[in-house]
Amino acid sequence: MVGDHSITGDSLKTASPKNGLSCKMVLQAVGKVLRKGKGKPNGKKPPTEEKKHYLDAEYTKVRVVDFELKELVVLPREIDLNEWLASNTTTFFNLINLQYSTISEFCTGDTCAAMTACNTTYFWYDEKGKKTKCTAPQYVDFVMSSVQKLVTDEDIFPTKYGKEFPNTFDSLVKKICRYLFHVLAHIYWSHYKETVAMDLHGHLNTLYTHFVVFIREFSLMDPKETSIMEDLTEALCTPLPPVPQNHVSER
Repeated sequence: MVGDHSITGDSLKTASPKNGLSCKMVLQAVGKVLRKGKGKPNGKKPPTEEKKHYLDAEYTKVRVVDFELKELVVLPREIDLNEWLASNTTTFFNLINLQYSTISEFCTGDTCAAMTACNTTYFWYDEKGKKTKCTAPQYVDFVMSSVQKLVTDEDIFPTKYGKEFPNTFDSLVKKICRYLFHVLAHIYWSHYKETVAMDLHGHLNTLYTHFVVFIREFSLMDPKETSIMEDLTEALCTPLPPVPQNHVSER
């Protein structure tokens, strides 16, 4: 009858179009796709976010100083701004280099095949602007070598009285701070367990907080560049609650 398009079970089983797939094969293929994509957007398993152990309250409360670090970074009245930036930048370079040295034996080409922090991969750019993906220890070595070269260059970081700082000094300091931040972020992301095992997380927390307060005070980094560690920054830069004291009255 015209308009009657019903298909019986037998006809479904025996149907075999010459120029296409059988109905049975089509249904099997569709079913396979549906099973693969069930509960997974675009058929892919959603990425699971790694737990950030450095955010645990038992760790963030550990510091080596108990005073306001902002007092250490404010520009003194009698000090030139560039002199202050130079002094602090050199100090942070030495301290972060020292902090990294404590975990350097765990940071190898095998354990850290890329310079990563919080799902971000950092690439090294040479003097000609060539982009290079390298292992974390290679990246840190590039950072420390280039910064060492800058802070010991008398024409960039002058130490003699009366010698002027270059016009590019501010941009160079920002560049150094960006590199040093990458190193700190990598230590937290990839080597915090080793740092805790050596009981050095209090030193790391204090160094990171001091460094962040410094770069914020003089706007040395774009907030977008430090946003990957914003949760840690918030946890460490929030003042700790006062330690309760037992008041014993004398009689």
